[in-house]
Amino acid sequence: MSDDVDQNNSAPTDDPRPDGLHRATSLLVVNTGNGKGKSSSAFGMMVRGVARGWNVGVVQFIKSGNWKVGEEKVGRELGVEWHAFGDGFTWNSDDLSNDIAHARSGWSTACALMAAGEHQLLIFDELTYLTTFGWLPIDDVVEPIRNRPEHVNVIVTGRDAAPELIEIADTVTEMIEVKHAYQQGIRAMRGLDY
Repeated sequence: MSDDVDQNNSAPTDDPRPDGLHRATSLLVVNTGNGKGKSSSAFGMMVRGVARGWNVGVVQFIKSGNWKVGEEKVGRELGVEWHAFGDGFTWNSDDLSNDIAHARSGWSTACALMAAGEHQLLIFDELTYLTTFGWLPIDDVVEPIRNRPEHVNVIVTGRDAAPELIEIADTVTEMIEVKHAYQQGIRAMRGLDY
């Protein structure tokens, strides 16, 4: 190690944590924004929950069950209950009314999973699109999440999270796109993007 290391660096020396921290029975986490990593972050928390012995469930609203995504493969191997209700990208759809029906069916399943209270963690991947596309009223999403059993943690992913959802969330992270491989003409890569 070099002796030239600056001893007057900007590493914090004061504890940055707020006073009066307490435990919560559960959290609502929202991963939103235009950058990559919203679902990937949620699936990282999926693995963390499984490692803690939690019962974990995933409901996907846009990604098709026909896609062979790595997160689903490993999730199922770890015992995660997995539901995919999407038909894929809306711009590829031959029948948006069918996509809407699948999404609403998915939300019905998600609400039933929350109400049953059998999971310590539920991930609602790409849920925000159901409200931004106008497929579900925001109140139909916010109220069941707000009224979930107190031990059920929920993670919601997707761009353009509604202010009503952000308001009830405990943690909101906005992923910001600085640069994306698509901008350079690079297709999604198996293992990194799906």
